[in-house]
This record gives sequence, structure tokens and C-alpha cells, in this order.
Amino acid sequence: MAKLVLDRVSKQYDGKNFVVENFNLEIDRKEFVIFVGPSGCGKSTVLRMIAGLEEITTGGIYIDERPVSGKMAARGDIAMVFQNYALYPHMSVYDNIAYSLKIKGVPKKEIRERVARVAHILELEAVLKKKPSQLSGGQKQRVAMGRAMIRTPKLFLMDEPLSNLDAKLRTQMRKEISKLYRDSSSTFIYVTHDQIEAMTLGTKIVVLNHGQIQQIATPRELYESPANLFVAGFIGSPQMNFWKARVEQDQKRVKLVFDDMGEFVLSEPKAQLLRSRGWLGRQIIVGVRPENLRVMKPEEADHRELEEKWLYAVAKVFEMDGAVSYLHLESVHDKITICMKGQKVYDIDQIVSFTFDETKIHFFDPETEEAIR
Repeated sequence: MAKLVLDRVSKQYDGKNFVVENFNLEIDRKEFVIFVGPSGCGKSTVLRMIAGLEEITTGGIYIDERPVSGKMAARGDIAMVFQNYALYPHMSVYDNIAYSLKIKGVPKKEIRERVARVAHILELEAVLKKKPSQLSGGQKQRVAMGRAMIRTPKLFLMDEPLSNLDAKLRTQMRKEISKLYRDSSSTFIYVTHDQIEAMTLGTKIVVLNHGQIQQIATPRELYESPANLFVAGFIGSPQMNFWKARVEQDQKRVKLVFDDMGEFVLSEPKAQLLRSRGWLGRQIIVGVRPENLRVMKPEEADHRELEEKWLYAVAKVFEMDGAVSYLHLESVHDKITICMKGQKVYDIDQIVSFTFDETKIHFFDPETEEAIR
């Protein structure tokens, strides 16, 4: 197992803009940490600096209190799986997977047994004698995975390892990586743009944007309590709904006034939050995830006390996706996505009344974009 510390790490190319800036992170032994973020956010650069493949402009990286250098991987402390496979073209699949064991002098019988076990897991038994040039992209990625899996490193580094696999094999490989993590004593660091991988594999997720950490949290914390507008919009599919609203005092009540969707009277806990934070009379950004919205039922129209929690918009698109459907609404200024079970079809251009689970609402400062808590 390895403990990893990144202390004020920055990376700058040609003295210009920082790709990674003031990056501070501590990863405990046996953690599975996922780096996520948009393309160009610096997540792969951080991974390559940990591996010793990129020089650090400023700061330091330490594994078990030792500075990271290019020798770390050569000593076997790190196993790497990157997008470009990095296979030896002149070697067979068997020799590619077995290479690290051969140079360590592991007995041939043990090598055969370990290669056979890895090949079975990755469904590579039929191609063990082939060269990389004879393989598909997905097969090459699995060979790269096998080469890392066959070792017992302190630290696994994985950069989009499943990106070239089809959906079925990705699901299978997620299970195998999860099992590998449970059965090993290694620390895992995993870069991906796939939210399913991030939310199902990681014990801790690091969200990056423009080379800076936006939030570090468990998958549940990240989804339920995003630190800012970027994290809230990046995590979750479909994306969280965001609307501008004005916070107004109405006698003893506090309500959200939307430009063209109506008004929503808040219950006292939410009202007190905004009141105590000084948001009365000001504009905020309201965030609600699609699954926390629902369309009003016809029988609810007779309950006048519910009117203060109705919003209105026009149906524009209805999509059915198996057991789940998505209703897309529009007002003059806003777009709304509602996720619902079942396959009830809605007429396009009809006015739809909807509400949301108030306990799941998020508030954001429109200037700082930080969550209001």
C-alpha cells in the first residue's frame, strides 16, 4: 500500500499558462481516487507527474514520504495503464503481459499461471500468441490492463483505461477493476470522463477544472452536496436544472420569484437559510436535479394550498428511455428537464404544471458560483 501526497504542485509549459496550479491532495493507503473533469482540465497531467513522466514546475509529490521520480515506475512501485496502450509491438500478447515478471526473475511456471489467470479475466486467451498490430483497439487496452494487473504494485495509475471498449465490456471491466481493488493492497488513482465509472468505482472523487481542484468528496457527497455551480452541473446526467430567481419576503413567508415560470413559496427551513445568509431581495441561482422534479397530477389541481408551489412551462420534447422518461420543458428564459418513471406521453406545446422536492433544492451565489449553505 502507498500513501500519496501532492504538495502545492503546479505544471507550466514554456513559461505560459499553468495546466495545473497549486494542487494539494492527500491520498491514504488503499484508497480508490477518481480524477474527473472536462477535457484539458489537467487530470491526465497530474497522473503523469505522479508517474514521474512529467516534470513538476513547482511543489512536490511524495509516495510514503519519498519524492516521486522517474525511477518509481521502473522499481515496480507503480503500475500504469494509459490510453495509448504503450505495448511492445515486437512481443506477443503473452510476452507483453508477462514482461514485468520475466525481468524480475519470476519462475516460468508461476508466470504461465499468472498470465493464464489474467488472460481469462480479460478474455484474451484466444489472442495470447498474436502481436499488438493484429489486435483491435479494445483488445490492446485489455492487454495494457493485463500488464498492470499481473504485478503487485503499491500504486495503480489508470488513465481512461476503458475508453476503447464497447458498453458490455466496459461494464464487465468495471466489475473486474473493482474486484482487483478489493483483492489487492494497492492504492488506485483513476482518470476518467465517464461519470458511471467515477460514481461506481471511486471511494473519493476529485473534480478538476482549469487545473484546479473544485471539490474532493465521496460520490454521494459530490452528488448531493456540490460545492459550486461547476460541480453541480458537471456531475449528474441529465445535468442539474439551473434557474435564476429573486428571493422575496411575502409577509412572514419567503418565496422564489422566477421571471416567467411563476413563484414558489419556501418552507421555513429553506426560508431561514436564505434569510440568515442575507439573500432577501437579491437574485440567486436555484438548482434542482431532474429526478427531483415532478409533474402535477390532475387531482392536485383542486388543492388550492398547493398553488404556491406550482411552476409552469411548455412541453417541447418527450423522450422515452426504457423504464425512465424525460420531459423537456421551456419557458421564455429557462429550460427544464424532468426525469420520471413510466412512459406517459405528453403533448408538445401544452402547458405543464410542475413542482420539485424542496429538500433536494440547491442555492448558488450568481457572482462567486459557490453553494449557499
